[in-house]
Amino acid sequence: AVVSTQSTGEIEWMATKLSNLRIFDHPETGKPWDASVVQCKFGILVVSQFTLQCVLKGNKPDFHNAMKSEESEAMYDKFVKVLRSKVGDEVPIQEGEFGAMMQVHIQNDGPVTIPIDTPESLAVQKVKPTKPQKQNKKNNEGNKKKTEDSEDKKDGNVENGVNESMERLNVN
Repeated sequence: AVVSTQSTGEIEWMATKLSNLRIFDHPETGKPWDASVVQCKFGILVVSQFTLQCVLKGNKPDFHNAMKSEESEAMYDKFVKVLRSKVGDEVPIQEGEFGAMMQVHIQNDGPVTIPIDTPESLAVQKVKPTKPQKQNKKNNEGNKKKTEDSEDKKDGNVENGVNESMERLNVN
């Protein structure tokens, strides 16, 4: 999804990521999540969908983060061109009609949804990519405390556990 702050410089990154993303079973080994669309010689359908940038304001959708139509159409066209250059003739690319209401008939093998954000768009959104947490002594001691708390609750001391939780949340 293209946000209003994205630049054409990010198109190269997005096209490279999409063409190399290993989300399919490998054609030779059958290993899941080990082959790209290029390796499998599958097709790509590129559809403009500004609704991916929806933010709910109460019960009403708000699309203020989506790029304006004129700018996003140029970005869309450039993305398709760069993507075609990345995947070559082996991978057919089809396009939806930009800005049109469409009925897209697909057969999903999933459901799997993988949002792809460029490092630049994450920085603008002030979102840090998540990294796996390493276990260290401090975490293990914290886990020991949680286990002790759980044991207290099993022993019938539930009220104490609830009070401690409410104190942590500053709920009175």
